[in-house]
Amino acid sequence: MLSWALTFLVVALIAGVLGFGVVAGTAASIAKILFVVFLILFIVGLVMGRRGPVV
Repeated sequence: MLSWALTFLVVALIAGVLGFGVVAGTAASIAKILFVVFLILFIVGLVMGRRGPVV
């Protein structure tokens, strides 16, 4: 998921340099959303991974 966020970030940067403002804004928004989802899943994975065995 982090790789997708970085991909959309690169797309946003390239689109911004080339002058495609709407595409750059949309790609940047998608990248932000994916990054937040990645962080949430990462934190949940850390918390769930530290639990003891289920009996």
